[in-house]
Amino acid sequence: MNARTPSKWRPSLSMIVIAVLAIVLSLPLASLLLFRFYDSQLVRETESELIAQGAAMAASMKLLIAENEIPVTLFGEEVDAQLLPKKDERYAPIVATLDLTSNDILEPRPDPLEPTYKSSEDYIKLGELMFAIAQDTQKVTLAGFRILDPFGNVIAGRAETGQSLGHIAEVKSALGGKYQSAIRQRISDNPIPPFASVSRGTRIRVFVAMPVLFENRVAGAIYLSRTPSNILKQLYQQRWKVALAALFILFTACAIALIFVRTIKKPVENLQSRTEQIGQGERKALKPLENHGSREIARLSQAMLDTSRKLFERTDYINTFASHVSHELKSPLTSIHGAAELMRDNASGMSEEERARFLDNILADTDRLVLLLDRLRDLAKADNPVQHGNVTLQKLVTELQSSFPETDIHASGISGSSLPIAQENALIIFSNLIENAVNHGATKIKIDIDTDGEMLNIFVRDNGSGISEANREKIFDLFFTTRRGENGTGMGLGIVQAMLKAHGGSIRFGKSSGQGAEFEIAIPIVN
Repeated sequence: MNARTPSKWRPSLSMIVIAVLAIVLSLPLASLLLFRFYDSQLVRETESELIAQGAAMAASMKLLIAENEIPVTLFGEEVDAQLLPKKDERYAPIVATLDLTSNDILEPRPDPLEPTYKSSEDYIKLGELMFAIAQDTQKVTLAGFRILDPFGNVIAGRAETGQSLGHIAEVKSALGGKYQSAIRQRISDNPIPPFASVSRGTRIRVFVAMPVLFENRVAGAIYLSRTPSNILKQLYQQRWKVALAALFILFTACAIALIFVRTIKKPVENLQSRTEQIGQGERKALKPLENHGSREIARLSQAMLDTSRKLFERTDYINTFASHVSHELKSPLTSIHGAAELMRDNASGMSEEERARFLDNILADTDRLVLLLDRLRDLAKADNPVQHGNVTLQKLVTELQSSFPETDIHASGISGSSLPIAQENALIIFSNLIENAVNHGATKIKIDIDTDGEMLNIFVRDNGSGISEANREKIFDLFFTTRRGENGTGMGLGIVQAMLKAHGGSIRFGKSSGQGAEFEIAIPIVN
C-alpha cells in the first residue's frame, strides 16, 4: 500500500497569507465598484427631490396666476380628463421612476430656440415674480429652474429668459399636461474627478418637467434639473483622509500577517521540523514546542508526541521481546541439537536406556518449543485483538468449567452480566489466569463481579501457594517465571495484561498470602 502523499504543487502558508491579505486590501477598492448599484437609488432620490420642489413651485405659480388675474385665454389647451386628479382624491402623488438600468441616458439637453410665439406681458410679469422665488429656492436646493409659459417660452431662467424650450421631449409632455422626467448626459465646466469613472452618476443630470394646471388647462410648466448626489466626489474632496484610512488598513493587514506568522506559520514549521527529527530517531525531540500558537496546533503537537512516544515504546518492546524470544527458543534448540549430535556420533555405542533418555529430552524440548510458540501466538492475538464482540459471563464460566474439569470454578454476581470482549479473547484472558493458578497448586477459583457505573470490576481469587513479596513487581514482565524447570514460559500474565490493555481495561495484583492470590480486572462498560 502506497502511503506517501501525492507529489503535486501546493501553496505554502506564506503564499496563502499573502493571498488573504491581498483580498483584504482589495476590499475597500472593490467596495467602490459597489457604488454603481447605488447610482440608481441616488438618481431616484434626486428625482423625488425635484418633484417636491417642482410641486411647490407649481403651487406658487398657480397662486400668482390667481392673484394677478391672468386671463384663461392666455393658457394652453384643455388637459385630457384622464391626466387630471380626481376631485374626490385628497392626494395625487407623483412617484419617481428613473432607473439607470432601465432608462436610456439621453443626449445633453438641447439648446434653446427662438420662440414661435412671444410671451404676453402678463406672463413676463409673472416670470419676474417667479424668478425671485426660484432664486431663493436654488440657494438651498442647488437645483436649476426654468419657468415656462404655456408655449414653452422661458419667462424666468437667467440667460435663457425669452427663449423657447418647447422642443425638448420632457417639456412637450409637461405642456400637454403630463409630468415627465429624463436622464441626460451632463455638461460640466469643472473637471471630473480622476476616479469618478467608477460611477455613472458623475456624468449625468436629472431633468423634471412639472405641468402647472389651472382650471383644467395648462398654465405653464416648471422645468428643473440637478446632478445626482455622488459619493465619489466627496471621496475625492476628502482624499487625504481616504489616504489615512488606507494607511490604517495597510497597518491592519500587517498586524494580521504578524499574528498569522506568530500563531500559525512558525508553529507549523517548528512542528514539521520536530516531526522530521523524531522520524530520524532523535528521542530528544520528544518535547513540547516552545510556542504552539493556537489551541488546535497544541493538540496536534500533543497527538504527534503521544503517537511518537508510543512508536518508540513499541520499538523498545519489539527489541526486548525479540531478545527474550531468541533466548527462550535458543535453550531448547541447543539441547535438541546437542542430543541429536550425540545420538548421531555414538548411536552404535548407546544402550537402549541412554537412547530413550536422549529421545525423551528431545521430545521434552520440542514440547517446550510448541508451548512457547502457542504462547507467542496468544500474545500476538493480545497485541492485535478483534475489538468487537461480547460474551455473557455465564457462558464464559461454563466454557472455563469445561476446559478445567478438575478445578472448582465458582462465580457470583454474573447473572445478566456480559463482557465487551469477543469470546475467544475472553477465554485467553481467564484461561491463562486459571492455568497460572493451577500451576501454583490452586484447586478452587472464585470469580466475583461488581460494577461502579462506568467500569466492570472482576475479582479472580484462588487458593494456591500465592505470590511472594519479592516477585509481585515482576509477575507481569514477559518471560518472568518461577517454574522454568517445569516448562513455565512466563508469558501467561503478560498475555492477559496485553489483551486487557487492547480493550481499554487493566489488571492489577490484589493480595496474596499462603492461602492464594487475587487479581482485580477492570473493563469499561460499553453502552
